[in-house]
Amino acid sequence: MLEKIFNKHNAPRKFESLELDGNFSILHISKQAQRFAYYPQEVVLQKDIRLGFPEFVGLEDVMTSILEGEQEFFELEGIYRFNQDNGDFYIDIYIIGEPIENRLVVLIEDVSDRMLLEQKLNQRANETNLLSSTLVAYKNYLDKVIASMADALIVTTKTGIIKRINKATVELLGYTEEELIDKQISLIIADNKLLQKAIQQRSLYKKYFQNVEVVCRTKSRERKLIAFSCSVISKKINGVEDIVYIGRDITAKKRRQRRKSAQYAITNILSESITVKEAMPQILQAICESLGWDLGELWTPSQYLSVNQKCSSNPVLRCVEIWSSRRVDVREFEAITWLTTLQVGNGLAGKIWENISPLWCEDIANDDICPRFKQVEETQLHATFGFPILNDNQILGVMIFFCREVVFKDEDLQQMMVSIGSQIAQFLQRKEAESALLESEERYRDLFENANDLIQSVNPYGRFLYINRAWQETLGYTEAELEKISVFDIVHPDFKIRCRDAFYRVMSSSNSEQLQAAFMTKDNRTIFLEGNLNCKFVEGRPVATRAIFRDVTARISAEKALRHQQEQAERLLLNILPASIANRLKQQPGTIAEHFEDVTVLFADIVGFTKIATSVSATILVNLLNQIFSVFDRLSLKYGLEKIKTIGDAYMVVGGLPTRSSDHPQAIASMALEMQDAIGIFNKRNNLNLSIRVGIHTGSVVAGVIGLQKFTYDLWGNTVNIASRMESHGLPGKIQVTVETYHRLRDEFILEKRGEISIKGRGVMTTYLLIGKREMRGEGDGEREERG
Repeated sequence: MLEKIFNKHNAPRKFESLELDGNFSILHISKQAQRFAYYPQEVVLQKDIRLGFPEFVGLEDVMTSILEGEQEFFELEGIYRFNQDNGDFYIDIYIIGEPIENRLVVLIEDVSDRMLLEQKLNQRANETNLLSSTLVAYKNYLDKVIASMADALIVTTKTGIIKRINKATVELLGYTEEELIDKQISLIIADNKLLQKAIQQRSLYKKYFQNVEVVCRTKSRERKLIAFSCSVISKKINGVEDIVYIGRDITAKKRRQRRKSAQYAITNILSESITVKEAMPQILQAICESLGWDLGELWTPSQYLSVNQKCSSNPVLRCVEIWSSRRVDVREFEAITWLTTLQVGNGLAGKIWENISPLWCEDIANDDICPRFKQVEETQLHATFGFPILNDNQILGVMIFFCREVVFKDEDLQQMMVSIGSQIAQFLQRKEAESALLESEERYRDLFENANDLIQSVNPYGRFLYINRAWQETLGYTEAELEKISVFDIVHPDFKIRCRDAFYRVMSSSNSEQLQAAFMTKDNRTIFLEGNLNCKFVEGRPVATRAIFRDVTARISAEKALRHQQEQAERLLLNILPASIANRLKQQPGTIAEHFEDVTVLFADIVGFTKIATSVSATILVNLLNQIFSVFDRLSLKYGLEKIKTIGDAYMVVGGLPTRSSDHPQAIASMALEMQDAIGIFNKRNNLNLSIRVGIHTGSVVAGVIGLQKFTYDLWGNTVNIASRMESHGLPGKIQVTVETYHRLRDEFILEKRGEISIKGRGVMTTYLLIGKREMRGEGDGEREERG
């Protein structure tokens, strides 16, 4: 029994002990046994062991069974204890019976070290199991992610051996997983030189292998353009490295881009080319380079594209243009092509001509569609396709293209090329029409060359087709210079929109149109041309816009000079007469006289100016008088008054005519006050001491224009005479008004009563002096009006 306990572990062991009687009371305690109790203070002789070791509670039947010899021993393992001295620790308790002596022996062992080790081992085992579960779950997760990826995934060794692929790779390339695993990646990637270089120098991965476009081969040998991003995964085992390729199929995207590029290039060539000879090689090159083909040919049913030529009883096709890339060596094939003629239904071009539809051959090496191919022992060409240049069911030619690769039939590309063929046919017919037009116009060239008018003919894009001698001599451009520009390049910028609109209008209808425009000569002079513009149509399409111009530069200059003179005469007339009177006089020459019932007349005279006139030169005298009267003129414009005349140093102005108004007394009064202020400013500037005498009267007048050679607008009547007397009988520096004017001004202006004075020819009259404007009416103002 003791051997089972002591030999339980191989390492040396140390026990503390307690001896109990049949009532479980403590009979003996070893030296260190007390420190293992839960309640150490209760572990004393004759006390129940259950007080110090609560673990014994509930074990009474077990201990009784041991005392009676029915059970050998009992053990409690891994009991947790804590004390301040030792901290956490664990114990095992063994209960052994001595039936003869009716005693129980309790052995206690400190197993803290063993328990901590077991806990660590268990923890490590749990962590390992958890990690293993996580790795399995993560692997399952990654497998699902990889399987559901839309992009192709390929994992290879450093040497390029394929180790893993996903479902997208199988669907993309057509191989099964078994057909690719453990095979070289070069099986699917056509050019792996860059791959091998990157394997040798890992630094190249970042530089070259980010969305690098690679041509791949499917199981059916179809070419796919894949954008790959690659990375190297290093393993700790023996420095093993895996290479992960993630690729996206961009074949359709690139195909769309190439087709758009081809369509744009062809449209651009057709719009800019002057001749068919110039356009056809460029079109062949544009199609080959844009779509990735290596050889292009143009076959026509004549020596060159002559639309009007009728086919003979045995029509044949001849190749008239060839373009090839540097990627293939087809010199022998080209040499045979130049010597080949094809009848209807013979060869690829002949079949297209016969069927009036496109044809496609994926590999001419396995087909008899191209007999020329069999005559060349070694050629790099495989795929071929062709399409007709067709317009209104009439074939003008056939284009054929070859590729060094096997290319599967592409219905969309065929349809696009049929559309391009129709576009080329329209260009050919238009050029043929332009050529015919030039030929017909040649008959009239001599007539045009000797004409004095400027004659030109341009195509719908504005390119010059013809100019005559007069045109060339007037504008100065040579025919070589005109080949590089359009008619709109030499139109003056101010007339470009007008000219373009006129050209488009005549090209959209059969009507001719009058046009006046300015053109820039070679030496940068502006020439004004005027004439008729019309358009020539062939089968309803505009082919040439013709114009016959006259040089009207001299006439335009004369008209401009005449308008300038008319404007000067107009300004001069307005300086002499009021605008309304001048307009009436221009429309109805003759005497003009009108009666105005209510006007206000102002006379002003400069006091002391006559004395100054005797002491200064005529130039200075006129300059001083001009300064004063110029200010008066500006004041008359400011208040809407009409200056009548100046007589020496006297100034006459009237309000209320020729345009009738009701506020003319107020306007005249305001001007009179500002005239006094103006004289004060003039005196300060010129160090003089002048003043003005002003007289104002309101009443009726007769106004009209008199004279035959020098028109004069003047006034007559008592109102004019009285206003003049108000000035001549006035006071220097004062504004004298009559009673009639006083009554019109008193509500808005301040006036002083001068009293009764004797007026020559009028007798005694009561007059007033205008002082200023009222700011607000007060009691003192009324009293001031009656003073004097």
